[in-house]
Amino acid sequence: PVLILGQTGTGKELMANAIHSSSIRADKPMRIVNCGALPETLADSILFGHVRGAFTGANTDHKGLFEQADQGTLFLDELGELSPQIQVKLLRALQQGEIQRVGDEKVINVDVRVVGATHRDLMKMVVEGQFREDLFYRLAVGIIKLPALKERQDDLPSLVRSLSEEINNASQKHPDYKSKKVSDSAINFIISQPWPGNIRELWNTLNRAFIETDTATITADDIESAMLYRDNKTDEHDVV
Repeated sequence: PVLILGQTGTGKELMANAIHSSSIRADKPMRIVNCGALPETLADSILFGHVRGAFTGANTDHKGLFEQADQGTLFLDELGELSPQIQVKLLRALQQGEIQRVGDEKVINVDVRVVGATHRDLMKMVVEGQFREDLFYRLAVGIIKLPALKERQDDLPSLVRSLSEEINNASQKHPDYKSKKVSDSAINFIISQPWPGNIRELWNTLNRAFIETDTATITADDIESAMLYRDNKTDEHDVV
């Protein structure tokens, strides 16, 4: 198991995909779920599956994400949002490699590598009783901490060039589009900014600048005009 820690927008899902792609499970399925978006009433069914008749609307047997990811990888994004009840069942799946579909007494064996990610301070949640300590240590075998963008200033020129290429390529389907380049002054301006939304915020800002600018070169003024400024009181989440 691998636990990826980092602020929102630092690329945790990209890291999870890279882990899967470079592993011996690369030719096997990878499934992704945002734990914060799991409806409480359906979380069991989504993760572990259900049998026909288990509840109203269960008209057929359904394989959950654990079964779908058998021999492969299951990426649990924002796992700090999991309810205590699901945490117990997840721990069993990790420890014994066993799951049970909702409404079924049969135990199913699965071989799944779990990669979890969160922007929350899991150790603090453990101390406060919001996250199971045994589950935390079961997940935190390999730990990868992704730095905030403001801590990666040396990487920014390369990141800007890579994101610019991505935006230009995606825009080529529009017949009147002309590729654009970010000027050195614009890159220097980008380096000077805090980017609390990290790479996701940078990508969105560049995208707006490319859309709103008619010239072939993006200037520092273009970047500044494309930025969305937030209240300084906005909380940033620390990670362990």
